[in-house]
Amino acid sequence: MTFLSHIITGLSLGSIYAIIALGYTMVYGIAKMLNFAHGDVIMVGAYVCFFAVTSYQLPAILAVPLAMVVCTILGIVIERLAYKPLRQAPSLAVLITAIGVSYFLQNSAQILWSASPKSFPSLFTVGGNKSLGLFGGQLQISYTAMATVLACIVIMLGLTWFTGNTKMGKAMRACSEDKAAAQLMGINVNFTISMTFAIGSALAAVAGVLMCSAYSYLLPTTGSLPGIKAFTAAVFGGIGSIPGAFLGGVLLGLIETFTKAYISTDLSDAVVFAVLIVVLLVKPAGLLGRYVPEKV
Repeated sequence: MTFLSHIITGLSLGSIYAIIALGYTMVYGIAKMLNFAHGDVIMVGAYVCFFAVTSYQLPAILAVPLAMVVCTILGIVIERLAYKPLRQAPSLAVLITAIGVSYFLQNSAQILWSASPKSFPSLFTVGGNKSLGLFGGQLQISYTAMATVLACIVIMLGLTWFTGNTKMGKAMRACSEDKAAAQLMGINVNFTISMTFAIGSALAAVAGVLMCSAYSYLLPTTGSLPGIKAFTAAVFGGIGSIPGAFLGGVLLGLIETFTKAYISTDLSDAVVFAVLIVVLLVKPAGLLGRYVPEKV
């Protein structure tokens, strides 16, 4: 039962990484930029949900969409103010700007909500119970873990359908291939990139709520490390690939969980990044990524 419990924990953690990684891979796939402020949008979404539930007594079914709306607006504002003026700038300038936006959000959160940790309530309960007992109670599966895995699968399938079957999704794919050609075909590239940031930021809000509900704490720096690990998951699976982000996140969560359980808690991050290095040495584009030769 312990082994099964570790698998469930790993799938839940990996699903959180996967949802965050999907946001990374959407932005990178279309805009070809790394939005390192994505992890801090997670934190903002979690704070919005926290105050909606604790201060205004909103149910989770209303608090989570509210967090998604706030993060969607925040993502669009960040893109318009910080990234759009740098559309033709070198990638290093965009990267430094993203790091600056990340620190700005963290420090703003400390000023607005203080740096002290907050106890995040569990949003997923059934009949007052936080978990479901199986095999006579020997195996406990939290409802938060079940909701996290289900949300991850639904989001991955939804994004796959969206990018392949809708007008906006096809516009995103066109921009991903060649922005100049897409613009010549009548696609509004700026609007498409803004919508990509909006979708990624909405996913960040979902990930933040699920993560804080699972681990019951909230800080202004809550999204930093998960954001870096989710970026690792996106690279692991093949950044720019939606199924790759899903696979990379789940595998990363399983590797981290089993390393903590059977090797060492202190070495879990080292093992995760060591596996990433080995995979990239064998497949530089990631597990499901595809190599695209650079045009000169």
